[in-house]
Amino acid sequence: MMPPSQRLLRSPRAYFAYGHDITMATVSFVLAVYLRMGNAAFDHIGDMIVQGAVAFAVIAACVFWFMRLYQGVWRYASMNDLVAIAKAASLVVLIFLTIMFAWTRLEELPRSIPFINWLVLMALLGGPRVLYRLIKDRHFELRMEREGRPRIPVLLAGAGDGAELFIRALGRDPEANYRIVGIIAEHGGRVGRNIQGFPVLGTFDDLADVTGALKSRNDAPQRLILTRDDVDGPVARRLLDEAGKLGMSMARLPRLTDFKSGEAKRLEVRPIAIEDLLGRPQTKLDRNAMARLIAGRRVLITGAGGSIGSELVRQLSDLGPSEITLLDASEYNLYSIDLELSRRHPDLARNAVIADIRDADRLSRIFGKAEPELVFHAAALKHVPLVESNPIEGLLTNVVGTRRVADACRAHGVNVMVQISTDKAVNPTNVMGATKRLAENYCQALDLDRKEGGTHFVTVRFGNVLGSTGSVVPLFTKQLQAGGPITVTHPDMTRYFMTIPEAVELILQASAMGSDGHEEAGKIFVLDMGEPVKIVDLANQMIRLAGLEPGKDIEVAFTGPRPGEKLFEEVFHGAEPPMPTEHPGVLLAAPRNSDAAALRNGIDRMAAICREGNTAGALTLLRELVPEYSPESAAS
Repeated sequence: MMPPSQRLLRSPRAYFAYGHDITMATVSFVLAVYLRMGNAAFDHIGDMIVQGAVAFAVIAACVFWFMRLYQGVWRYASMNDLVAIAKAASLVVLIFLTIMFAWTRLEELPRSIPFINWLVLMALLGGPRVLYRLIKDRHFELRMEREGRPRIPVLLAGAGDGAELFIRALGRDPEANYRIVGIIAEHGGRVGRNIQGFPVLGTFDDLADVTGALKSRNDAPQRLILTRDDVDGPVARRLLDEAGKLGMSMARLPRLTDFKSGEAKRLEVRPIAIEDLLGRPQTKLDRNAMARLIAGRRVLITGAGGSIGSELVRQLSDLGPSEITLLDASEYNLYSIDLELSRRHPDLARNAVIADIRDADRLSRIFGKAEPELVFHAAALKHVPLVESNPIEGLLTNVVGTRRVADACRAHGVNVMVQISTDKAVNPTNVMGATKRLAENYCQALDLDRKEGGTHFVTVRFGNVLGSTGSVVPLFTKQLQAGGPITVTHPDMTRYFMTIPEAVELILQASAMGSDGHEEAGKIFVLDMGEPVKIVDLANQMIRLAGLEPGKDIEVAFTGPRPGEKLFEEVFHGAEPPMPTEHPGVLLAAPRNSDAAALRNGIDRMAAICREGNTAGALTLLRELVPEYSPESAAS
């Protein structure tokens, strides 16, 4: 690993800082003479001033280099930097005074000039740093690192705002249990410099070397603290694995907004969440378009108490709708989200409605009273094995229920209906996926059949969301708490994952795009799910996050695929070539043309067969309506 001091020499900012300080040293001597003697000095001792300025600059260059004054990051200038400047300025003046006294006995210069020179040099070195910090932060806080009782040695991962705020918070909290031994940066631009006196020792790639060097000085870190909110998931996973091999646990900081607002009164780092390891760079969203879609409109959400539905309620309510109707069949889920919404936006007009989306008459009355302009259809039965065991219920809710909602939207003049689908609808091998594909088909057909001024049907498809009801993460958490084992169906089982808030943000983005014009009629918006993740890797990472070792402290047991499960999920069908959109994170799947009237008749037959309790007949019809449904292709 290249020493930080050598890497720093390649930094243009370090060269600028060093050149700035030498220039200010030269100017400070001339200015000190002028302040003491005025213009007359340049007429009587001009040569002495030039010689003195050159000598002062040479001495300053040597002292500043020796004391590494150029290493400080001006963006994070602090009291530690001002103390370093004071030490350097004092040493420069003392050496200069000694040399000049031996050379000229200072007979032509007033004895007060070195003292004036010290004050001017302090102002010229410290002033620009403080001013730069003020411009960047619009405030400045002088903090010194506190000495105290023995604390946990920590290494900070990330040399940016998070690290600087953590250092400041550490200085404010006398009860904090942490002692910073160094910083590593994601990139090499700041390596060799320091933030408020703490050195940037290397990059993320240098973690092993940095830890080894600290260990040789008997200052080995016990914990790696991630200071950035936007570290890519693969990078976070690599840091977690390497930290574990080096004997360190890994944690992250509270949100930066907590530090800035003072909410983080006690400096406590937080455990790394599985979302941090699977996260991707934040997609840039067109929030103005999302606000234009929602603001001032009446909105209805089905499945409002579910994982996706409740997050839709939260984000939609923040965009200023005129009224919001929450519809759910679960009394408790509906109560919970209605209570949360009443606290989140107490002045927002809202209606909490218990209803079954299979009941056409009930839906018609609700739509007639609420008169929604936008409908987000999140209600569905989504648990693959349970729907596989109860296919009639899945068909009645996911297919017949979706048709009831879509027909109600058309009948009551809703502007836009957003149908929320799943990657399991692509080449489905289970009943749940096939029902969602049939629901997609019906909404696509209605959108392609849309007349001028009619309801626009937007379908959004995505994969698994972390933490949702029935997902693996809550299951793995419970198994960890019970001491294991963690059960995984198959070592090759992979899934696409994203967080619930991210999924809903992209749903709203796709909805805003889909509500504009006719050029995307019948197309399905597919959220970019990134790279698929092996479930066994997810299990091992959760074990490590708990501070345990997979296979030693907690076993991972393979139980075999469940009914209807595929080893690999897909987000596009072969007949749906993906097309990019102007927004990264959202793709378009070309429509597969379907006849709306034929589908309507098929769903009516499906409803009748299901109400007779004829499971075999219902599944036979499902195969007819969804030709790609192939339960034989499920993992076994």
